[in-house]
Amino acid sequence: MSDPTTQTTATAGAPGRIDTSKPHSARFWNYFVGGKDNYEVDREIGDHIKEIFPGLVDVAVTSRHFLGRAVRHLAGEQGIRQFLDVGTGLPTADNTHQVAQGVAPDARIVYVDNDPVVLAHAHALLTSTPEGRTAYLNADLYDPEAVLEAAEATLDLSRPVALMILNTLGHVGDYEQARDLVRRLMAGLPSGSHLVISDSTATSEGMIAASEAYNASGAVPYHVRAVEEIGGFFDGLERVEPGIVQVTKWRAHPDDPANFAAVDAYCGVGRKP
Repeated sequence: MSDPTTQTTATAGAPGRIDTSKPHSARFWNYFVGGKDNYEVDREIGDHIKEIFPGLVDVAVTSRHFLGRAVRHLAGEQGIRQFLDVGTGLPTADNTHQVAQGVAPDARIVYVDNDPVVLAHAHALLTSTPEGRTAYLNADLYDPEAVLEAAEATLDLSRPVALMILNTLGHVGDYEQARDLVRRLMAGLPSGSHLVISDSTATSEGMIAASEAYNASGAVPYHVRAVEEIGGFFDGLERVEPGIVQVTKWRAHPDDPANFAAVDAYCGVGRKP
């Protein structure tokens, strides 16, 4: 473990060249949630997809709300003090460290991404309470063991960790490979650790059409999956109630209007026995 008084760290060299000629998933998602870190090409495909399937904006916004509820549950009710957020994306409001440290100021958060767009904005993630710590790793989901090894500079992997993989696994085209990557990451975490996943799902013709339009734009493809496949990522884990559900349904407050919205994105939280 590193000196706990150190609040922020980052690993990586200078970011690679950012290609603004093609849409980018992090910038595209940033546009949908009201961020400003996007380019005209991202807004063009975003507006095109809004015409095909306006519901994707709801997916982006409600998935972000799910992140907040899941982190508050883990930090508050489960006492988790360590979070490993793989596939960070661009920072907006209510990032993982802000939510976690709002509940538990001593929480430690490691963000992981290997995209030059995200790396260029990593400094915005590197803030922390004096009691806690945040770090950013330029590392690759496709090398889980290297991710875990690098995370040990900030996290104590002998103690429970919440592994967050939100709106990221759709970029792994082969489902069995995606499951294997999740298994390998969870294998390096101790009992009591939790897995948090959300992803868009092939649960409507509109979402399928939106996915096809996005993939045809030249961006790195994103594959929407069946709900049963989202559930498969949690094999071997104890599913936290209410199980695998739409992101709007996971522990939403009964008075929250979003609790009644149907969206093409499912999520779950599982505990490692």
